[in-house]
Amino acid sequence: MSPAETLRSGLINGAKLLDWADSIGQLKPHFFADIIAVPGDPLTDIKVLEHPAFVMKNGEVVLKN
Repeated sequence: MSPAETLRSGLINGAKLLDWADSIGQLKPHFFADIIAVPGDPLTDIKVLEHPAFVMKNGEVVLKN
């Protein structure tokens, strides 16, 4: 799979598979979503996901470099 397909399958398709697409996986009001920031473009180098620079879970910052 391409990096985009890998991310899509783990994030978007996972929510659909669990029948949670109406409550997770989108940055919208009343949705549950965790956010990460990485030092590069995961679509060109998927390995940047191994080194997050910022992580927010349940609205709380849990990692900030």
